[in-house]
Amino acid sequence: MHFKLIIVMADDVKTEAILEAARETGATGATVLNQARGEGLKPSKTFFGLSLEAQRDVILLLVEEHMSRRILEKIAQVGDFDESPGTGIAFQIDVEDAVGVRFQISKLSESVEEEI
Repeated sequence: MHFKLIIVMADDVKTEAILEAARETGATGATVLNQARGEGLKPSKTFFGLSLEAQRDVILLLVEEHMSRRILEKIAQVGDFDESPGTGIAFQIDVEDAVGVRFQISKLSESVEEEI
C-alpha cells in the first residue's frame, strides 16, 4: 500500500470542519500542530506594534494514495482555500515508507478495493 502525506495550513477556527471532512472522505486519522504562524502575499497588519494575525493550525494526514486527491479537494472546499485569500493552503507529498500504520491498512484495504 502506498501513502501520501497531506499537509494543511489553515485558520484554527476551520480545523474541526477540515478534520471532519477529511475523515468522511476516507482519512483514518490526523495530527494537528497548534499555533503555527504564516504569512501570504500581504504582510499581516499590526496595531501599535502588536500583530493582528489569526492563529493557524498545521494538520498532517497520512492517506492512501488512491484517496488522496479526493480528500485534498474536499479539504480545499471546506477550508474555502480557493475562494478567500489567506484562509489556508493544502498540498500532498509522496511518502516513501511508513511504519505504525498496520491497523489503518486493514481498514483501508476494504475502502481501496472499492475505489479500484
